[in-house]
Amino acid sequence: MLSHPGFSTVAIHEGQEAELVHGSVNIPIHYTSTYKQKEPNVCTSKFDYSRGGNPTVDALNQAYAGLERAKFALTFASGCAATNAILMTLEKGTHVITIDDLYGGTNRMLNKVFSKFGLETTMIEMTLENIEKSIKDNTKLIWLETPTNPLLKLADIEAVCSFAKSRGIKTVVDNTFASSYLQSPLLLGADVSLQSCTKFLSGHSDVIAGMIATNDEEIYKKVYFNLMSLGGCISPMDAFLLTRSLKTLKIRMREHCKSASAIIAYLKGNPQVSKIYYPGFGSDEQAQIAKKQMRHPGSMVSFEITGDLDTSKKFIKSLKVFTLAESLGGAESLIELPALMTHASVPAEQRARLGITDTLIRVSIGLEEVEDLLDDLERAFSTL
Repeated sequence: MLSHPGFSTVAIHEGQEAELVHGSVNIPIHYTSTYKQKEPNVCTSKFDYSRGGNPTVDALNQAYAGLERAKFALTFASGCAATNAILMTLEKGTHVITIDDLYGGTNRMLNKVFSKFGLETTMIEMTLENIEKSIKDNTKLIWLETPTNPLLKLADIEAVCSFAKSRGIKTVVDNTFASSYLQSPLLLGADVSLQSCTKFLSGHSDVIAGMIATNDEEIYKKVYFNLMSLGGCISPMDAFLLTRSLKTLKIRMREHCKSASAIIAYLKGNPQVSKIYYPGFGSDEQAQIAKKQMRHPGSMVSFEITGDLDTSKKFIKSLKVFTLAESLGGAESLIELPALMTHASVPAEQRARLGITDTLIRVSIGLEEVEDLLDDLERAFSTL
């Protein structure tokens, strides 16, 4: 490898040298649960059991670590499995500060699962002033999600992480909506960067997986222990598919973002759209944060339409190119109603407080021809 290879060079080559026996350019899919040992407790390689390590998974981990500018990376069977492995490193009675507009699965895990085992969570609008007010003697972790789901709010990663370090508090950044291509949390001071690889890293709506990357060896060892102990390991086939997908991440993200810009321009001029949520589109402060830490605002867009729940349903049902489905980041453009779908598990009073209304629609802009997407939206709006 070069001393300072570019993003796609890392994605295509890091940890993916040609296979030695036959010279295969692509990494083999090592479907094995266990490995022959030379003698008791003396392994032929560094692998002894695939829950704790596998050559195909190891190649993926190396590639992902390179993209995140990390020393260590671990892959899991889902984003929730990765989240669980991180939270399980905390001691009973620990206090966690999170951003208020938190992914529903993480919200559920913190407030309905880990709360039963003595973990305390405070959800805030992620400003330094609010963090200062929320810190307790037992605060050990600040959990950022930026951009957030579904309101696409931004938190200043560098400022929050710098403040946290001054107080001896660790930081985790959920980088799912930005992807490794648009944002590098570790370079901005985060202790852990986490992603649901199901989304942009996979990019084809065919894999469920999660990853964490870190430069902190102690965190890595603790999370790896939890991976081994809790068993949330990824399959070799999914690892192979993800490694393949990373090779095209840069060009896919560029196309996603290009189309998103055209969609934003259309929504901005549509009188039936009452509000648009998009990184950098809102307040001047949010725009400055986007410019500071993101290479592009991305391809996730949320917007409100004028009307009520029936209006939202009618609009979504009228679409032909957009697919009504949860998840995001695939080649297909997906559309959903957070209040009834991805965020239905969030208590109604919390949704109301955040602004997750019945007319809030979330869109993941895919890779179809943007003219077809625009025509589809126009046709759906014309039915209202």
